[in-house]
Amino acid sequence: MEPLLIAGHEILPGESKHIEIPMVRLYTDTTISIPVYVKRGKRNGPTLFLSAAIHGDELNGIEIISRIINSKAIEKLKGTLIAVPMVNVYGVLNQSRYLPDRRDLNRSFPGSKRGSLAARMAYTFLNEVVTKADYGIDFHTGAIHRSNLPQIRANLDDPETLELAKAFGLPVLLNANLRDGSLRQSADDVSTKVLLYEAGEALRFDELAIRAGVKGAIKVMRHLGLLNKSKSKAKKIIEPFIARQSGWIRASESGIVNHHKQLGDYVGKGDILATITDPYGLQLDEIKSHAEGIIIGKQNIPLVQEGEAMYHLAYFKAPDDVVENIEIMNEELLPEEYN
Repeated sequence: MEPLLIAGHEILPGESKHIEIPMVRLYTDTTISIPVYVKRGKRNGPTLFLSAAIHGDELNGIEIISRIINSKAIEKLKGTLIAVPMVNVYGVLNQSRYLPDRRDLNRSFPGSKRGSLAARMAYTFLNEVVTKADYGIDFHTGAIHRSNLPQIRANLDDPETLELAKAFGLPVLLNANLRDGSLRQSADDVSTKVLLYEAGEALRFDELAIRAGVKGAIKVMRHLGLLNKSKSKAKKIIEPFIARQSGWIRASESGIVNHHKQLGDYVGKGDILATITDPYGLQLDEIKSHAEGIIIGKQNIPLVQEGEAMYHLAYFKAPDDVVENIEIMNEELLPEEYN
């Protein structure tokens, strides 16, 4: 195994290091850097990166990575783990999705050395971390006031990526095309296979989302051979289902929302998802499902503007089976004290 070089730091087989990748300084002359934890096993194996908070207000991934790097499960690692709990440090400081220049880091790849702040950050992260890895898991949440059901989004038309997604062990896999400017697109260009994990809500810790993320990442590490296969057998096997299409259901009126359906619920075409009333309680409209599917994303705030996205629906051929596996996931990851 050759030495690994990140931001001028050399990490040898069998070593673990905390590294700070320097970024553009603040105008207060404060140094800003991206924190990176690298652990290398003594034995050969693939290199996996874990990244969180590319959007600075998406915090679940920070806790997921923290739990993984402090877990006994990775003590006997084969290969290399590169864990980046905060990519968009500027956004985390400001509790904002975006960078100070209002750009979205996940639309700024592959970036450039001499471009905008977003372009420079994207270029540095891509070249110092992503290009050093064979595989990656990028942790995300829903936007502010919106929650996502734990799900994997990836290019499922690629056979190897599909096997990684299945190994994560979630009920819902969503085939997602590569977007120009995204981390996944640039990673694909350098032959790094990436899964995008979506779960929970911005600026909140969600215990189910965190536990599912930790457990799923460990499963992927076992699948890739970074960790030994688990000897214990799961009580119930979660069979993932692939959604090839999804769509948002939007508000027809502005007003006060009363939700009738929740994340993970199966809905049929024509089912009432919510009612919208005016401030006096007069019902303005009912929000109905336009198709059969599973709710994988939902607005949380009980206020809505006309045209605003309220429910994200994934379309499955066997929705009853998906619902059953969502229930199994909830039972396994959240014991009674959390319910």
